[in-house]
Amino acid sequence: MSSAFLCTKLFPIYKISIDSTPLHNKHQVFFRPISSIAVSTSGLYTETDKPILSRKSLDPDSYTVSYLINSCGLSPETAISASEKLNFETPERPDSVLNLLRTHGFTQTQISNLVRKRPGLLLANPDKTLLPKLKFFHSIGVSRTDLARTLSLDPNILTRSLENYIIPCYNFLKSVVQSDKKVVAAMKHTSWVFSKDHRLFLVPNIAVLKKIEVPQSSIALLLAHYPEAILRKHDRFREIVDEVRDMGFDPLKSTFVLAMHVISGKGYKLIWDRCYKVYSEWGWSKDEILLAFRKYPQCMILSEKKISRAMDFFVNKLGWPSKEIARCPVILFYNLEKRIIPRCSIIQVLSLKGLLKKDLSLSTILLPGKKNFLERFVTKYEDEVPQLLSVYRGEMDILGL
Repeated sequence: MSSAFLCTKLFPIYKISIDSTPLHNKHQVFFRPISSIAVSTSGLYTETDKPILSRKSLDPDSYTVSYLINSCGLSPETAISASEKLNFETPERPDSVLNLLRTHGFTQTQISNLVRKRPGLLLANPDKTLLPKLKFFHSIGVSRTDLARTLSLDPNILTRSLENYIIPCYNFLKSVVQSDKKVVAAMKHTSWVFSKDHRLFLVPNIAVLKKIEVPQSSIALLLAHYPEAILRKHDRFREIVDEVRDMGFDPLKSTFVLAMHVISGKGYKLIWDRCYKVYSEWGWSKDEILLAFRKYPQCMILSEKKISRAMDFFVNKLGWPSKEIARCPVILFYNLEKRIIPRCSIIQVLSLKGLLKKDLSLSTILLPGKKNFLERFVTKYEDEVPQLLSVYRGEMDILGL
C-alpha cells in the first residue's frame, strides 16, 4: 500500500563489526557479520526490522533523543531506548506525523504513549500510510476521542495494512455482528478485535459455537460486548465452552455466552470464590448459588460490597427472604439509590394505603422500565396519593404521608 522509507543517510549500515578482547596478554580479533536491514512492505518497521545504529546515534545528546524528549514527551531513559528503533536528523517527517495525530484529537499524553510503544510510526508516511487508516475508522463510526484512546493503547493497529488486514477484519466482524455500531462497540471494549488475526482466533472459535448450535444472535452478543471471551486461544476457548456446558447451561439461550464471559475473565476463580462466600453468608445453599448463576451469570462477578448492600436492604429493611433473591439475581445489579429504593418506597406507600390488592414480586417491581413503572404505580394512583412522585424522587419521606 505504501512505499518503504529507508534512507542510508539516516541508517548507516556496517557490514562488519570488530570486537577485541585480551587473551593471555594478547589480542584476539573476532569478526561478526551483521545482517542488512529488511524493510516492511507496509512502510513500517516490524519488531524484527530493527535498524542497526552506531554508538553515536544512541548518544543521549543525539538529535533523535532530544526530539523524542522535547516533542513527544518521552522521559530521557525511554527516549534513549526508543532511539534504538529509529534515527533521524531532521524534523520534517516526525513533525508531520505529530501534526496529523493532533489534528485527529490525540492529546499529548496519548501521543507520548503511542510513540513510546511504536516509535517507528514517527517515520511513517502520514498521508499515504496513517491518514487512510484514521479515515477508515472514522467512516465506520469510531469517534475521534475513542479512536485516539484505542490507538494510544494499541498503536500496533496502525502498522497493519489497510487493504490486506484492517478492511478484511472489519468485513468479518460486521458479518458476525451485523452493524457498524456493534463493530465499534467491540473495538471500544478491546482493540484486540483489530490487532489479533481474526483468522486465527475468531474464525475457529465461532465455528465451535456454531457446531453446538449457539444462535447467531448470541454469538453477536458475545463479540460485540464481551470480545475478550471469544478472542481466547482456541484450546482454552474449547475448555471454556465445555465447562459452561457441564454446568448445565443451554447453548440455545443467551445465558450460555454470558456464562462464557464470566468464566473467561481474568482471575475469575478468585472473584467467583469471593461472591460464593458472600452469598453463603446470606444463607444461600450451593444449589441456590448455582441457580442464580444459571439465571444471571454476571451475579458471580459483582463486588462483595454491592452484593451485601443490596442484600441488606432487601432482607433487613424490606423483610424479603434471602432465598427469594436467588430466584431473580438480576436485581442485585440495579442501582440502590436510583432504582431500588425509589421503587420500593412507592410500593410501601401503596401497600400502607391499601391500594395494592396483592403482594408483588421483586421482579414485578424492579424489572420494568422506568416509564412502565411510573405509569403502573405512580400516575395510576396520583389522585389518591398526590405525593407519590415526590416520594419517588426522594423529596419526601414515606413517614410523612
